[in-house]
Amino acid sequence: MLKALLQKYSNVLIYLLLGALTTAVNYAIYFPLLNIFKLSAVLSNCIAWAVAVLVAFLTNKPYVFKSLDWSLSVVIPEFLKFVVSRLASGALETGFLFITVDLLSINGNIMKLLISIVVVIANYLTGKLIVFKK
Repeated sequence: MLKALLQKYSNVLIYLLLGALTTAVNYAIYFPLLNIFKLSAVLSNCIAWAVAVLVAFLTNKPYVFKSLDWSLSVVIPEFLKFVVSRLASGALETGFLFITVDLLSINGNIMKLLISIVVVIANYLTGKLIVFKK
C-alpha cells in the first residue's frame, strides 16, 4: 500500500523535495549577499530569486514534469512561461502578505507559512497545466 501511494504521488513528492533544494539555494545566495557582501535586501533577494528560479526550472523540467526535450524551440517557451508563472506567484504572495499583514495586522509569520502553501500549489499547477503541458 505504501509503495502504491509513493508511486501515485511521486511527482508531488519529487516536486516538494526539489522545492526544498530551491529554497536552500535561495537562502544560500541571499544571506551571504546581504551579510557578507553588504548588498541591499532587495538586490540580494532579486539575485537569489533569479538563481532559485533557474535551479527550479532545470530540476522541475526533467524530474517533475518529465519534459526531456532540451532543444531551444522547446526550452525557450517553457522557460519564459516558467519565469512568468513564478513572477505571478511571487506577486500573488506579496499581495496576500500586503493585505493580511500590512493592512489587516495578522501575524506575518503565520501568514507567510499559509500563503507559502498556496504558492507551492499554484506553482505546481501552473507547471503541470501551462508550462510543461504535454
